[in-house]
Amino acid sequence: MRAIVVANPKGGSGKTTVATNLAAGLAAANERVYLWDIDRQKSALTWLSIRPAHLPRVARLDGGDPKDRDPGDDSWVVIDTPAGLHGKNLEYALRLAEKVLIPVQPSVFDMAATRDFLDTLLAEKAVRRHKVSIGVVGVRVDPRTRASATLEAFLQQYHLPILTFLRDTVIYTNAAFLGQSVFDLPAYLTERDRQQWSPVLDWARNGG
Repeated sequence: MRAIVVANPKGGSGKTTVATNLAAGLAAANERVYLWDIDRQKSALTWLSIRPAHLPRVARLDGGDPKDRDPGDDSWVVIDTPAGLHGKNLEYALRLAEKVLIPVQPSVFDMAATRDFLDTLLAEKAVRRHKVSIGVVGVRVDPRTRASATLEAFLQQYHLPILTFLRDTVIYTNAAFLGQSVFDLPAYLTERDRQQWSPVLDWARNGG
């Protein structure tokens, strides 16, 4: 089992959008994928409940430790987490994960909220011992703007590169209404978005 935790302490940071599109992107590549939603709002499971059956399958994982359910060594578990993840809940998530993917928007409020989380995350034993790797995704941002440069500068102090920037587009919102992702919509509509996701999928499979 290869588990990826999608986390950010701030609500509205794009965690569920990133988690569902990551799961769908892996499924579109014929990977065996489970989606585990530990957020009380269960937005990821709402998306999954309306996902059309003919699309690449993302299975639902409920409750307990996914290792106890033995999804298989060749499977993926994408874990959508609640805002304010910390303490024992954070430690538990890191015990499950081999990677943590952090969506961050380039605003002063998002970066301030993420700062404390990164300080805590990087102090965790699993991260310090390199058992868990961290990736960052810039969400709703144009990489050519001052905002993206500010976000990159903010992350440099943690030596965390940004894997990619995901543009601000209604395509994500419209797809979610249908239980879909950018990987399920016609390529002519989402070619740019799929390209933006390519580094994330490469990191998930191969990144350190």
